[in-house]
Amino acid sequence: MLSIALAGKPNAGKSTFYKAATMADVDVGNYPFTTIDPNRGVSHVRTDCPCLALEERCGDEHCHDGKRYVPVELIDVAGLVPGAHEGRGLGNQFLDSLSSADVILNVVDASGGTNEEGEPVETGSYDPTRDVEFIEEEMDLWLASIIERNWETVVRQSRSPDFDIDEALTEMLTGVGATEYDVSKVLRALEYPADPQAWDDEAKEALAREFRAETKPIVVVANKADVAPEGNVDALREATDGPVVPCTAEGELALRQAAEQGAVAYDPGDPDFEITADVSDAQRQGLERIREVMGEFGGTGVQASLDTAAYDLLDHLTAYPVQNESKWTDGQGNVLPDAFLLPRGSTPKDLAYAVHSDIGDGYLHAVDARANRRIGEDHELEEGDVVKIVSTAS
Repeated sequence: MLSIALAGKPNAGKSTFYKAATMADVDVGNYPFTTIDPNRGVSHVRTDCPCLALEERCGDEHCHDGKRYVPVELIDVAGLVPGAHEGRGLGNQFLDSLSSADVILNVVDASGGTNEEGEPVETGSYDPTRDVEFIEEEMDLWLASIIERNWETVVRQSRSPDFDIDEALTEMLTGVGATEYDVSKVLRALEYPADPQAWDDEAKEALAREFRAETKPIVVVANKADVAPEGNVDALREATDGPVVPCTAEGELALRQAAEQGAVAYDPGDPDFEITADVSDAQRQGLERIREVMGEFGGTGVQASLDTAAYDLLDHLTAYPVQNESKWTDGQGNVLPDAFLLPRGSTPKDLAYAVHSDIGDGYLHAVDARANRRIGEDHELEEGDVVKIVSTAS
């Protein structure tokens, strides 16, 4: 399952975002280090379900009238403060928890209402663009410290006659949540000496920065955008080369709770909602304020942040394995029961392995259920493909 981590300084709204995205019962408070132990839960990214091409919707629990929600892991960890890579606050615990994440959502207080330590200050008195730079810097320095701690091992290995610097670096970096492909891509982007004793601190930090950018890409979530001074969200966009998503995690949480109570009709990621029950004047006023914010930003931004991370930044796609290519069903007659997130460029055999290693090992061929034609093993899947996998293990 794809893993998305929430990063950011204390009191930026990470726990509120996490609760809104998972509807899990977590502590949400207006004080630093509300989160101590990492929270791990299931959230979802949203895409169009292939059942929109059918006469009837599929009825799967993760499909809301053609809006398909694909499960992802969401991790909410302790807030980060300057000097975290040296152990300040809960820094080492926070950073170590990120090693398993595929992508990072840097939740920033776009209102400028909290300082670098996460302490409340007058709204607009703090520059939120500083939080974009320091999160990246802390992650880079944390990775650089891991490289430094392991460097003596690499130096010892270099005394062997068959030593290969690329193999040594791959062995070291795959221990921090990277694949061999990730490391290979990082090393191709750098120039470095073959002798590890010739590496200086600058070279090690360059490796750390390139490694973080490749294996821990970042989406900036401009939280509290609904109360941010004019220009703050634009300033955040200018402060980073990556995506920035305006967000109101509190607004999303209010809508999710109202939907559970039957007060509104709303699905995560919708640009609007409908009030479906009698509510008090105060409740209606609060909901209408959320509607205004959604009109400005195209939604609350919580779902958009998750979708941006998976589909845009990581460039993943959704594929749907079935057993019956005509009816798009599994062996029990369930229509489109499973959805898998795969990297762009994945093949039917990759999908087979995602279903189960035995299915992948026994892979014979695949059928494009939309076109009802056999496809080759090297065929690259597209978003929304429905595929029958033929395997000896089926």
